[in-house]
Order: sequence, then C-alpha cells, then structure tokens
Amino acid sequence: MCETTLLNQISLEYQNILGRRLVGIYVHGSLAFGCYRRERSDIDFLAVTRDPPAPAEKEALIDALLKLENDWPAKGIEMSVVLKKYCANFVYPTPFELHFSKMYTERCRQDRKTFCRAMHGTDRDLAAHFTVTRAVGITLFGESAASVFGAVPPEYYLDSIRADLRESGGGAGADIVSYLLNLCRVLAVQESGLILSKEQGGRWGVDQLPRAYTSVIEAALACYQCGAPFQMEASRVKEFSGYMLGRIFG
Repeated sequence: MCETTLLNQISLEYQNILGRRLVGIYVHGSLAFGCYRRERSDIDFLAVTRDPPAPAEKEALIDALLKLENDWPAKGIEMSVVLKKYCANFVYPTPFELHFSKMYTERCRQDRKTFCRAMHGTDRDLAAHFTVTRAVGITLFGESAASVFGAVPPEYYLDSIRADLRESGGGAGADIVSYLLNLCRVLAVQESGLILSKEQGGRWGVDQLPRAYTSVIEAALACYQCGAPFQMEASRVKEFSGYMLGRIFG
C-alpha cells in the first residue's frame, strides 16, 4: 500500500471514530518536506480535536493504526492527538491527549486500554511538530493547517529540537545518519532561523560549515537519500559531532 492510500485509509477511520469532534488531520515530517524515504522514514501526523476523545475512541484510534501495521514504512507511524485550543494558543510544553509511535506497538497489542489511559500529558516535541505543520504541513482532512496552527515562538521551537537532539544522542544503537543531519538542522535554526528537514539541514551544512567536515555530511546525505552504506571513520564522526555540539550548546 502506498503512503497516500495508507494515509487516506487512516483519515477515513479517524473521521468515523471521532465524528464532529475531529477538526483535522495534518501530515508533517519528511512527507511534508518532500524528502520522505520509505526505507528510512516514518509517517508523522497530528489529529486535532475540539475536545478530548473518549477512552473507547482512543482505543479505536490505536486499533486503526495497528491493523495497518504491515503497510507501515520502516520506522512506522508517529501520531499525536492534540486539542485545537493549544494549536491556536500555544502552550509549552504542549498538552496532548494521545500519542503513538512504533516503539509502543507491543504495549498496545498487549493492553490497549491501559496504554490509552496512561498516554497523555505534555510533550516538548510538539513545538517542532506544530512549527513544521504551520510552515509546510499537508492538510489530509478538515480545516486548513494555516487556520488551525498559530505561530510557535521561535525560542520554543529551538528548545524543542535541541531537546530532541540531546535525547537522540549519537552513541551505540543510535541512528547516526539522522543524528548527524539533525546536528546541521539544529544549528541552521539557531543561527539562521530556518525551518528545515534533516535532508535540507545536511545541505545547509555542506554550504555553511567548514570544508573539513563536508565529507562527513555528504556521506550522511548519501546514506539518507540513496540508501548508500554510511562509511566514515569513527574519529571523523566524533570530531564533527563535538564541533557541532560545541556550537549548538556552547
């Protein structure tokens, strides 16, 4: 199943589950930026509601995703349910009603009711998701993204992506390609106020960063864009990461 068909099916399911409660469904992330790679990317979307979904509705929203698991891309699906009032009048960290990503698949299969009861709170990542949705997001259903999402203060967007960078790290088990491109993206935001994808961040890095690091960034871009093996000496990766972290965090 292609991404368009998958998203349309999810949209129809969510409309049936939430009815008039649903304001809209908005795609962000690599799909919205136009640099989606099925073998490296996930599908990111926000479901915006007028008021909190009922517990049974939350479980049905998760069920709708799980039954399509065989059609997910390599990194799965990331979904958050948020209230319209927080999209228009931003709060940081941002409250959410429900969240799902691939890492929670087994928990949901074992006990959806408990998962849905516990999975709510606040999330700093939503500052970045809202910013990207307002800038380049795709309205899959409902009111336009421009009318739903107000401006996120730049300092919250920057704090959001810096926090994500800290949490992702670059150690064993990390997605080193995404991490290196994220380093470029965060510095581009910090120094130029740009809203970029990971891939665009890498291109910015090639143009703006010292030539000594071009080969590291280009290797990460080649892997991200074409699936080429990431081949770079560990010492060069460590040197580049240290340089970038120094500029980002001081």
